[in-house]
Amino acid sequence: MQGRVLLEVQGLKKYFPITSGFFRRTVGHVRAVDDVSFTIRQGETLGLVGESGCGKTTVGRCILRAIKPTAGKVYYHADNGAIDITALQDDSLRAMRRQMQLIFQDPYSSLNPRMTVREIVGEPLLIHGVKDRQERDARVRELLKQVGIRPEYMNRYPHAFSGGQRQRIGIARALALDPSFIVCDETVSALDVSIQAQILNLLQDLQEKLNLTYLFIAHDLSVVEHISDRVAVMYVGRIVEVADTVELFSNPRHPYTEALLAAVPRASATADKDEILLEGEVPDPANPPQGCHFHPRCKYATDICKRERPELSEVSGDSDHAAACHFASQLSLRGVS
Repeated sequence: MQGRVLLEVQGLKKYFPITSGFFRRTVGHVRAVDDVSFTIRQGETLGLVGESGCGKTTVGRCILRAIKPTAGKVYYHADNGAIDITALQDDSLRAMRRQMQLIFQDPYSSLNPRMTVREIVGEPLLIHGVKDRQERDARVRELLKQVGIRPEYMNRYPHAFSGGQRQRIGIARALALDPSFIVCDETVSALDVSIQAQILNLLQDLQEKLNLTYLFIAHDLSVVEHISDRVAVMYVGRIVEVADTVELFSNPRHPYTEALLAAVPRASATADKDEILLEGEVPDPANPPQGCHFHPRCKYATDICKRERPELSEVSGDSDHAAACHFASQLSLRGVS
């Protein structure tokens, strides 16, 4: 079982301004992330899932301060106390980034084609003060061995490697500074299925050996089920359900989660599967509907869903399962076996 809470997100918001006219006046905002809260325990993998454009990647980048949140707090619980990442500036933020790293989605565009593997993996070390080249090279060799790349390839350029090998190099770069927390942003979505399995197994092995904590962002539920300890489901900038992976897949308590699980392909064509077709379009995050954002597409919606926003709360007294639905405790939804 995982240990203490390592990362705590409270009321995170990120609004992007919509400008118009010659003077680029702000006429509205895209609510990419709208009041998101969750925790991640040390050594845990939290899967963050949802449709494209729901705000998953923005959450990850706000946590890492790659972009500045509009509001909310992100606390990193170090041994000497909680650190508010949103309040850090300059040198203190750079020091904090030693503990928090990112693995990018695209292994092709995320590696500089003009740099060798030696330079790519060693760059974080150089930026953070390791000036001795021999020391950097020794660390690069060690990292390449950890991720399954032969150290003698360190003088090659990215074009000489396959997609899976490039992603391994990206993982080595993320591990260079011995972080404790890593955001995996669609890390395997650009890879072939057989290579996906290899990278997922590598991530799990590294997590066990190095006591890493992951926020695993994805839209492929089969991948999320394989690697995650818990899963958070996002819809139009909000988290609508959080639960243990087994519990969420077998007993979803939000209608949107039910629809996502119904869309997961089954191995058998004769498997018992209730088809759920969502009607309507995903709401515009610049002008979301009042109340529950999902109510225009929800078959269970009533008048209260149109008026009042449901809060993310425990389902039937289960502290490890929460859903943002007025009827979460009453609905009996279909899970996936």
